[in-house]
Amino acid sequence: MKNLKELLKIARQTLEEYVKTGRIPRIEVQNEALRQPHGAFVTLRKNDKLRGCIGILESNQPLWQVIQQQTIAAAAQDPRFPPVSESELKDIKIEISVLSPLQKVNSWKEIELGKHGVVIEQGSRRGVFLPQVAKETGWDLKTFLGQLCFQKAGLPWNAYQNPQTNIYIFSTKTASESDSSQSY
Repeated sequence: MKNLKELLKIARQTLEEYVKTGRIPRIEVQNEALRQPHGAFVTLRKNDKLRGCIGILESNQPLWQVIQQQTIAAAAQDPRFPPVSESELKDIKIEISVLSPLQKVNSWKEIELGKHGVVIEQGSRRGVFLPQVAKETGWDLKTFLGQLCFQKAGLPWNAYQNPQTNIYIFSTKTASESDSSQSY
């Protein structure tokens, strides 16, 4: 999909300029599809290992701006990692995931691993896994949801079975610099 390749270029240009100068590049976007509001995640990998991943589930801002903001956040604000340094840039590969709108499900059994991203929400606690997490970890559905509840949302392992827990699913359109193929 041409739009995803354009978004990867925007992410790369933003990453390079921000890390080197601290400035956000000015970008002219003519493509109407990239001017529509969308949620998106930007994942940075260094030598195939996670180096930063930040995203927003929903946004009123144009997609291209969301990609810029999340690229900077993944590079400089992911609390799990120090900010990306200029010397690392050559080893960083960018992956972008553009999200569909969230859809509430009535049961965790409706989730299709590898197809759906999942948001778990209970009270003020919230956690999210992209669809890729299931593929990368090889977890079964119960392990996937348990990890999401416990590690990401700070809830009990089996909170996904609690009727007070809201579960939302979404799909993604994904593109990566490290792979010429794209999933939809």
